[in-house]
Amino acid sequence: MEQLIHQLYLDWAGEPIASLLALSANGSNRKYWRAQSASRQCIVAYNEDVRENEAFFYYSQALLSKGIHVPEVYYISPDRRYYLQQDLGNQTLYDYVYDKRRQGGGFDAEVLRIYRQVLDDLAEIQVQGRDLDFSNAYPREAFDAQSMQWDLNYFKYYFLKLKYVPFDEELLERDYQTLIQYLLGTDCQYFLYRDFQSRNIMMHQGIPYYIDFQGGRRGAAQYDVASLLYSAKSDIPEVIRQELLDHYIQCLSRRIAINKDEFRQHFYAYVLIRIMQAMGAYGYRGYFERKDYFINSIPLAINNLRHIIESITLPIHIPHLQGVWQAIVNSQLAQSSAPVPAGLTVKVGSFSYKKGLPADPSGNGGGYVFDCRALPNPGRYPEYRSYTGKDQPVIDFLCGDEAVEHFLAGVQQLVGPSINKYLERNFSSLMVSFGCTGGQHRSVYCAERTAKWISENFNCQVVVTHREQQ
Repeated sequence: MEQLIHQLYLDWAGEPIASLLALSANGSNRKYWRAQSASRQCIVAYNEDVRENEAFFYYSQALLSKGIHVPEVYYISPDRRYYLQQDLGNQTLYDYVYDKRRQGGGFDAEVLRIYRQVLDDLAEIQVQGRDLDFSNAYPREAFDAQSMQWDLNYFKYYFLKLKYVPFDEELLERDYQTLIQYLLGTDCQYFLYRDFQSRNIMMHQGIPYYIDFQGGRRGAAQYDVASLLYSAKSDIPEVIRQELLDHYIQCLSRRIAINKDEFRQHFYAYVLIRIMQAMGAYGYRGYFERKDYFINSIPLAINNLRHIIESITLPIHIPHLQGVWQAIVNSQLAQSSAPVPAGLTVKVGSFSYKKGLPADPSGNGGGYVFDCRALPNPGRYPEYRSYTGKDQPVIDFLCGDEAVEHFLAGVQQLVGPSINKYLERNFSSLMVSFGCTGGQHRSVYCAERTAKWISENFNCQVVVTHREQQ
């Protein structure tokens, strides 16, 4: 596979790859690499599903022609399974907001400004995309009754049955059909992005770019807004959600005539079907594929479900489905859906080798100590000396560097299995430390990156300590 990638890159760039770094893809079966040569770089993607690739190629070209910020596809292999696309960096909108929260910011004025811009862009994508050729869509031209039934079955078989939530199949199917008919009772002629959420929005040079739109099809505009505002991990405060929904409706109404009251009424029905689809995905990816990130998202999705069913009344009669929702909200799933104990605390920290190794207050000993001194050192440059690894100039210096990324990938390969085993054996403490010369730049950056990775992928508490700063 790598030999083929090297040849494809050479055909496109006219120069050999100098570095090739595998990238992770949490919710996808596609494979990604970052490839760089002397003067060029790109993201290499591999996907066995050619029909899905063709949808991505068509939408990328069509949306670019309309001035939408999506990645450009540079080169496609003859078998249509590999393609080279624009490298938009490492920071998603989710990462940006997460970092803000870690620094005590949260949804401040700048985050709110970006979300408003994203929703304005979404309205543009949805309206401009109405005239696209949906015969290129995958796996279906529209988010129609059949597509909705697939999503609801996903919820039924991969969440309700796996978690033993009681239901009567005939009554549930009857309510499904009532809900579907209501959902289709609004304007369904927009471009429906399908997975419009903060992990599919890249922050590139301060501008939001949009990726993973290969599932796009014709459908209702409400679905994508629901996907963004009620994404479980984003955990947007309800008052902010309402402000952003108002903003989006204004953006859409400037582009096309809409009935605002009717739009809002159908919006919450689309929030509910999106939550159910997501819970089915969390069940499949979590309980079948054993990915803790998805399992840990279930209580957050249930919190969103609770808010909707307690505050919104739909103008349709679906008593059995409402009973199923209430059973989920009242169950233990709302508190913890992980199949492993949550008693483990992973202490991630940075330190200076000049002042010795960090102490282990738990008394258990062990854990990991990683030496960052072989990595590029921002501290050698005067402009970085007043900063730490938590500051953006140092982050920009280290993020994406080949040596740093390989180092952190190795850390994950070592630490990940230990966390799983510690959880399995009910251990309470694991220490992961990063040292460098001064304990200010490289070790701090690596500790922050690793803490974030652990928080997103494992059901445990993470405590971060930067000894030399504290």
